[in-house]
Amino acid sequence: MTKALKVIIIFLAIDAAAVGLYFGIKAVSGPGGKSPDEYPWVTVDDSYSPRNSVEDYLKTDAAQKGLLPISIRNYGRNVSVLKKFHGSNFAGANEAVLEMVHRGMQDWMIVDLRYKNEKQRPVERTLLYVEVGGQWKVADSGRLVK
Repeated sequence: MTKALKVIIIFLAIDAAAVGLYFGIKAVSGPGGKSPDEYPWVTVDDSYSPRNSVEDYLKTDAAQKGLLPISIRNYGRNVSVLKKFHGSNFAGANEAVLEMVHRGMQDWMIVDLRYKNEKQRPVERTLLYVEVGGQWKVADSGRLVK
């Protein structure tokens, strides 16, 4: 074998290892989840049964403010949606950043919220909730970028 052929074989082996490593990491990290457009909008009114405490809070708060019905799109704990979230505190964050900022964080969730305010103007926002010490709180408000 010539020296040039040995170099090409080594180069191809390194490339194959890099491609294998890339796909191995992608497989271990799991699926990114559904895209934001695949989640349905759900109308929350007096008859809606909340699926979790955040939805219950949103329903109760909207009822107290006289804003029912509202529409929500609950993304839950979708990492790909978190990367698209841009708020005043976070922009394209990951779970490690959330855990660093909110010590003792147990869970997180992203929810789109759509309603009409007192002047009947449409309002749409995306909220990032974190659970710390068994209590859910709004960590940031912003929007999803495409």
